[in-house]
Formats: sequence, structure tokens, C-alpha cells
Amino acid sequence: MKKSNRKCSIIFRHRAVWTAFLLLTCPFLACSFLLTGCHGHEGLSAFDMPEEFDSARDYEITFWAKNDTNKTQTAIYEKAISDFERIYPNITVNLRLYTDYGKIYNDVITNIATGTTPNVCITYPDHIATYLTGANQVVSLDELIADDEYGLGGSKVGFDSPAPDEIIPDFLEECVIDGHYYAMPYMRSTEACYVNKDYVEKLGYTLPDILTWDFVWEVSEAAMAQDEEGNYIVNGQKVLIPFIYKSTDNMMIQMLRQKDAGYSTDAGDILLFNDTTGELLKTIAEHARTGAFSTFKISSYPANFLDAGQCIFAIDSTAGATWMGTDAPLSDISEDKIVRFDTEVMTVPQFDTNNPRMISQGPSVCIFNKEDPQDVVASWLFVQYLLTNDVQIAYSETEGYVPVTYKAMESKEYQDYLAAAGEDDDLHYDVKIKAARLMLDNVEHTFVTPVFVGSTSLRDAAGQLIEQTVKSVRRGQGAVDDAFIEDLYNDVSSLYRLDRIGAAGVRVSAEETDLGKLPETSVILLASLAAAWVFIIAYAVRRAVKEKAER
Repeated sequence: MKKSNRKCSIIFRHRAVWTAFLLLTCPFLACSFLLTGCHGHEGLSAFDMPEEFDSARDYEITFWAKNDTNKTQTAIYEKAISDFERIYPNITVNLRLYTDYGKIYNDVITNIATGTTPNVCITYPDHIATYLTGANQVVSLDELIADDEYGLGGSKVGFDSPAPDEIIPDFLEECVIDGHYYAMPYMRSTEACYVNKDYVEKLGYTLPDILTWDFVWEVSEAAMAQDEEGNYIVNGQKVLIPFIYKSTDNMMIQMLRQKDAGYSTDAGDILLFNDTTGELLKTIAEHARTGAFSTFKISSYPANFLDAGQCIFAIDSTAGATWMGTDAPLSDISEDKIVRFDTEVMTVPQFDTNNPRMISQGPSVCIFNKEDPQDVVASWLFVQYLLTNDVQIAYSETEGYVPVTYKAMESKEYQDYLAAAGEDDDLHYDVKIKAARLMLDNVEHTFVTPVFVGSTSLRDAAGQLIEQTVKSVRRGQGAVDDAFIEDLYNDVSSLYRLDRIGAAGVRVSAEETDLGKLPETSVILLASLAAAWVFIIAYAVRRAVKEKAER
């Protein structure tokens, strides 16, 4: 009888534990399933062009855009929306502004997981490749572009939409992924080297027609000479970083392209970690060691040093021209710190001046799929409006961007704008217009990198190689030799999970690559669930041991 009572007591206690366990974990399980289920939200059918756009209905679409806290850009977006809504009073456009493309990307990923993406989004092809891992999330624009009535230049479009052949082919082709158009180009830029010409000449050099890497390194090292009091002779200040690069991912990518070295294949095979990359890193390390070279992430904005007379070669986007130079309208430093000098705007340094290569960049616009194809057509009409002359010219005049259509580029308004360079230090700021002309003059020398799931991570890794090399040198962590390079390759490949993309044709899911980690709440919930399991197993083992001892 006692044995039976003890057995009943054990069963009761076990049931109590299991009941408590279920009460504890069921909410976590439910939430975890909800969160992980949303993390890969799919289920949309592929977009199918409706026979007719229903203009009698009301539509409300969201537009996520990026600006650099530039009120003029914001005003251009707002005017474009207002003008578009006058043409289509049944379509309401809600604008949401971001100051960083990375934040747009992260928010889109989150909203794909919950099925709440925007209708229209400023983005980059690298990002779109990741968005496409969710089935039918981004609309293929092929059918929309070619539609006679509502396509580019269509007969029923309510404004002067550009025809397909009026968009610059090089820019349009940048929006092709896997043989389909998944975006429309919005603005284009490249990188420029903003040069303090006065300091170059003070050091006894003459600027060449095209900068070379050897020239930039040589002048930068010459500028490191100091007087007995520790002032740099060229500028008379205690601070000088002759050469600063804003985007080190672009730096590495362009260097490799100029040397015809590997970066990646169109299919997504990773070629970045090669001997040429290693040699480039060793050269960069030499100049980082003397203090002649640094990066934005390590030292801050190149423009701030350039404008203060503390930098000679500042490389940034042509879209950043309004921050560069003595009279820069958007300069971030106080007026008393500005040093007057002649600013030259040049292409990025080259290894082969007979075959210059520079990256093409700038925002594109994509459309996210919705259950109702009519919503997609409404979004497409707004995207086309962003390509009209009024929007293209106005936005390109805010910074060193160039329009993406021949129609805008060749218009009298835009040509008059370019011709007025230097008439003032605002709309016609000469450095800004020089930067735009640099892009216009070198379209045929530009290139884009392959786009695939993981290409964003690869781009980040390219920059990280330079950043880690410079940091290591500055911290005195030893020589940048073959052993260092090998360890760096392994670390960066692991950090960005590049060892799981490429060579063997293996592709991990978007959640494991560019979609990033699970939301923090999911991690907490799953960790709590694991802890609960540990508790119940430990309790069960403890009870089993105790019962055995009692027998």
C-alpha cells in the first residue's frame, strides 16, 4: 500500500511539473512560431497585369525614400507627390523618409516577414536580390514597362512618361536581375576624388589629367613632413591625413576591377580572397602605418578634413559634392575652421589611365507586390512620375547626381544649369556641377558588381578587409604579411558567412545570409524555451536518482 501511495505521489508530482512546464512554455512556443513563421512571409501570387487600370477606385500607396537631411530633397519629394496626386486625385502617396539606405533595407526585411512592405521603395540592386528570396515579393517590371497603355511612354499615362529608349541603357541594365527588370533607375553617381590643388602644388607636384594610385600615394607620403614643433609643413597644422576614403568597399572593388582581378562571378561565386587583394592590402597597410591614409569609419568624414585644410585627397560620392570645398553649401564644420583652397574634382585613382574604371552607383526604385494587382499599377504610375523631367532635373540639382533619362539630360533646363557652374555657391556651386560633369563624361567607363543573394555581404566584406588592415596597423598589432592576410580572409569570410556562399554552388537561405538574425524577441523567447527544457530535464533526472535511492 505504501509503495502504491509513493507511486501515486511521484505521478502527481510529475504531472504538476509537466503542467507548470506547459503553462510556462506554451506562450513562448506560440509566440516563437508566430515570429519564425512571419520571418519568411510568402504566399503572394506573381503579378499579372490587369486588362485595364481601374481609375474609378481610390488607392493609397506608401513610398519609402532616402535623403541626407537635405530639406531641398524633401521638398522635391513632397512636390512630386503633390503634382502626381493632382494628375491622379484617386491615388494618395504617403512618404516615409530615411537618412540611411541600410535602415531602409533592414525595415524592408522586417516588413517582408510580416507582409507589410511599402508599395514603392528607394533601394539598390544588391538589396533587391535579397528581397527576391521571398517568393514574388518584388514585382518584375518587364510586363509593366512594355504595356502599350500604362508602360513607359504609354498612351493612357496621364503625364509625359519617358519611353524605354529615352532611359540611358547603361543605367537601365543595372536594374536587371536574373534576366528581368526589378527596378527603375532613379539617380546615378560615381565616386570622385576631391583634391586640394594648392597643397599638391605646394609640395612641388602638378596634377595629371587622370590620377594614378602611385601619384596619390607619393604625394600623400610627401605631405607627412613635419617641422620641429610637430606641425605639418604643408598646412602648418598639428592635424593632417593626406588621403581619406569614404567607402572602403568601393575602394577595394574598384581596385580589383582596375587590375582585372577577381571579386565575384555573376553566379555568385566568391573570388575576393585572392593574391591581388592581399598585395593591395599590404600597400594600403604601408601608407596607413605612416598616417598618410585613413578611412571614414576610422577618422570621420573626408569632407570635414578637406574643408579644414587637413586632407589633400578626399574620395567620396559625386552625390556628396555639396559638402566638399571651401565654399561648400552643406559643410559640416564651423566657418572659422574652413581653409581656402582651389578644389579640383577628379576621377578616382587608376592603375591604367588608358582604361579607367569606376563604379556606377545611385538609387533605384522597386515596387513590392500586393494581393491586388491594381495597387501595383497605381504604384507603377508613381514610379514613372519620378522619371519625368520635373523630378529628375530638380533632384539632380540638389547634389552631384545625374538624371537617368536622355530627355532630362538633353533638356534646355538641365544644360543651362550645367553651364551656370560657379555663378553662386548654392544651386550652381561649381564643385557640385564639376562632380556631375565627371559622371556624365565617364558613363562608358563605369561598371556595376554582380547581384545575387549574398552580394550585400560580399560588398561589406570587401570594405572590412581594408578597415581591419588599417585598424591593425594603427594599433601596432604586427606586420601585415601573408599570415596576417590568411587569418584576415578567414575571419572576414566567417563574419559575413561567405564560406557558405559560392564556390560549390551552395546557397543558404536569405535568413542565414542577408536577412540577418532572427528578431531579438524571437531569440529571447527561444532561449527561455531552452532554459525551461533544461529545468524539466534536470528535475526529472534528479527525481529519478532520488527514487532509485529510496528503493
